[in-house]
Amino acid sequence: MVMFLFLVVALAVVVAAVTLAVVGGGESGPLPEVTPEQLRDPLPADRPVDRADVEGLRFPVAPRGYRMADVDDALGRLAAELAERDARIADLESALAGARAAAAHVRPAKDEDREEQR
Repeated sequence: MVMFLFLVVALAVVVAAVTLAVVGGGESGPLPEVTPEQLRDPLPADRPVDRADVEGLRFPVAPRGYRMADVDDALGRLAAELAERDARIADLESALAGARAAAAHVRPAKDEDREEQR
């Protein structure tokens, strides 16, 4: 019986605490309007993005997480730069393969010339 009475009192205290938290402790009226945070340090427009830029990128918090426009802009910029770097790497790898193939054709001809001179 004592345990039941203790549980009823504890439940009453919890309900009272939740009610006070929801009501706001007696302060009435809506919350004041707050200007939304803006992205302070966007990705640089005058140079390529580097690792430090991405590591330092912090999005402001909005009511439902992050502002989608800020995140979409940053992801779009990163995707474009990654695509550009991938294309540049592919071009360089192709040029390297061509140079290696040309060098392979030149070496056997030089080896044949040496054998003929002997």
